[in-house]
Amino acid sequence: MSDDDKFAGLPEERRRGLEKMEQVYGFDMSDGEGDFFRYTADHLFADIWNRPGLSDRDRRLLLIGALSAVGAADVLGIQVPAAHANGELDDEALREIVIFLCHYVGWPNGARLNAIVEETIAKSRRSREG
Repeated sequence: MSDDDKFAGLPEERRRGLEKMEQVYGFDMSDGEGDFFRYTADHLFADIWNRPGLSDRDRRLLLIGALSAVGAADVLGIQVPAAHANGELDDEALREIVIFLCHYVGWPNGARLNAIVEETIAKSRRSREG
């Protein structure tokens, strides 16, 4: 099955949500079960991430700030590398985000974000060199 028809047969809303999830996260998605997945794919990604008025980069910046504020390093470990890989945020921007957010979300949360940012940059550098 080609990428073009991998979501064939799914309702339009689910297809649109899964395609946006792949774009945002940077990895292959498949359809899931349950209400949580339904709300995530059909509402958050098919609708909210596709609304006009904000770019994906804008949404990513807001999300990184919110996740940093609540100390959600696990989700930051997905969002930061995806933003970097998608070209939404480069090395310099990521490092500036850390410095800026440390002063609003607290040093421990900023330090966790910094570790994720530096790991993301190092992995990217290794993949370019290797």
